[in-house]
Amino acid sequence: MTRVVVVGSSNTDMVLRVPRIPRPGETVLGGGFSMAAGGKGANQAVAAARAGGRVTFVARVGDDIFGERALAGFEADGIDARFVLRTPGAASGVALIDVDDRGENSISVASGANALLSAADVGRAAGAFAEADVVLVQLESPIEAVGAAVRAAGETGAPVVLNPAPARPLDETLLARVSVLTPNETEAELLSGIAVRDEGGVRDAAARLRALGPRIVVVTRGERGLYASGPGFDGFLPAFRVEAVDTTAAGDVFNGALAVALGEKRPLAEALRFAQAAAAISVTRPGAQPSAPARAEIEAFLER
Repeated sequence: MTRVVVVGSSNTDMVLRVPRIPRPGETVLGGGFSMAAGGKGANQAVAAARAGGRVTFVARVGDDIFGERALAGFEADGIDARFVLRTPGAASGVALIDVDDRGENSISVASGANALLSAADVGRAAGAFAEADVVLVQLESPIEAVGAAVRAAGETGAPVVLNPAPARPLDETLLARVSVLTPNETEAELLSGIAVRDEGGVRDAAARLRALGPRIVVVTRGERGLYASGPGFDGFLPAFRVEAVDTTAAGDVFNGALAVALGEKRPLAEALRFAQAAAAISVTRPGAQPSAPARAEIEAFLER
């Protein structure tokens, strides 16, 4: 079983269904309201666990009911949450999400305890890093914690999958230590400095990013699929065609499943299709973590 260490955020998602995403200054009357476990780090940890990984999660939650529920959820999914720290006096992270009739979303996040995750917190999980087959990180946590995770992986030789979301500039020394970089088109443009307007731009941006150090660059393109450049595969892969209900966390599910597949030493193209299948299933369901499929579902989807 692939051993995955995930370092990142944990939120509670408050989701409102609306006919369309409001414009600035506009109020749109919505329909149903729901709450679900979320946060990019937690989403990816849950997705990796359900995809067949043995997952250790490093994070901070608040000393509140949302933190309690998050920890109970990790336990239910078999995630090692020894390094998910309760933070006295801090609120857990919260995300406010509008989802429109097409399944597209708009998200605002209050980081809460996530903003307090430190390099020292990551250091406490040194034993988990020593046993990891792959380390998965994102950018909803302080960059100091992300950097510590990348360095810890480097000390043990574990490959690092970095999902550079939400988009922000990154130091080239950090990128040089990353094994697999998985930006969307917006993030690829920001990090590479190359306009991503068409397939040529996608290729050029990926090439620039690979030149900074990552062995594999995967540019995700939503319903248009992805472009990947790495050992054994260089090209575009179309998305699976499904009826989208909610695209929230589709990228997180993709990254969690991809980490597991790469940790299993699957060829790159096969690992990508496994991850795409997991993401395709997730968009047919509402919610972030509730949408992540089990491994048996992913395998059955691929067989069909």
